[in-house]
Amino acid sequence: MKQELYIKLPPLVIDFLNYYSVIKNRSELTVSEYASDLTTFFKFLKIIKGYVPSDSDFADIDISDVDISLISSVTLSDAYMFLAYCKNERDNNEKTRARKVASLRMFYKYLTVQKHLLDENPLHELDSPQVKKSLPKYLTLDESLSLLDAVDGKFKERDYCIITLFLNCGLRLAELVSLNLSDIRSNNTLTVTGKGNKERTIYLNDACISALQAYLSLRPVDGLKDRDALFISRQKSRISPKTVQAVIKSTLEKAGLADRGLSTHKLRHTAATLMYQYGNVDVLAIKEILGHENLNTTQIYTHIVNDQLQKAAQANPLSKVKAPVKPDYKADNLVQTDKESEKDDI
Repeated sequence: MKQELYIKLPPLVIDFLNYYSVIKNRSELTVSEYASDLTTFFKFLKIIKGYVPSDSDFADIDISDVDISLISSVTLSDAYMFLAYCKNERDNNEKTRARKVASLRMFYKYLTVQKHLLDENPLHELDSPQVKKSLPKYLTLDESLSLLDAVDGKFKERDYCIITLFLNCGLRLAELVSLNLSDIRSNNTLTVTGKGNKERTIYLNDACISALQAYLSLRPVDGLKDRDALFISRQKSRISPKTVQAVIKSTLEKAGLADRGLSTHKLRHTAATLMYQYGNVDVLAIKEILGHENLNTTQIYTHIVNDQLQKAAQANPLSKVKAPVKPDYKADNLVQTDKESEKDDI
């Protein structure tokens, strides 16, 4: 998170953010989300506790003076009032509210366990909204090929290589833009630094090797602002996440896939789904490739395939044809009892 934003935050919040950034190795984006959630919470708290007039402009409320006295006065009721406010006044969906719950719980746990400023954590039992689990969006094999065919323009080789790595290696956006030349090893592997600065090795297939060779033969070498960066921008610096997102968005439009709600992260989903569908790849192997900490996160891709199989069965043109039944036949009696099974054996 940018240092100039810290001056607007209470000292204890700054301590918390530094702890999760430096000790817990959370990403800059994650730490910024923690800061945003806590900022919103303490502004709301100042209103309901009467520290500022109820008609104050929310954006202008100063929280830099929030101290342990106000922090320790928080109750579960305050937290649930805050979540109701986020839902009704800020239109936060259940996923966003769940993240706010996580931020609050971690902050108060930090004050209780690490700082020993609270005897008891008042938000220890704060429940999180149930988040509806949905299957991730992804491209089919044909759509993936169409996307690659649609790559064009002045930086065609670079953009083609970027999309190829997304579709074959399942990289996160932050992982891709942070790649260095030295991460490409002579044994055709790629060293990727993922969440929490954890490194993992990805084996490059022929498509990735070919795309990298084509790009590296044209990659600028003079006047670079970051000589280590693998992917270089128009300004000859390390390519930014926004530039990569713009490249993906533009290429999706050219491929006629702009109306699908797809993004760079959906290309990661595509890589995992295609590996599972067509490569007979074990879900544990996909877990390692994607850098997931929890196997449950990876198993969503098995659910995608199961969902497809179910839809395929229903799509059969004979799926609605029902067998003729006798009047005394019970349609739901599809399993024989043990006695009926014994009679059949005799």
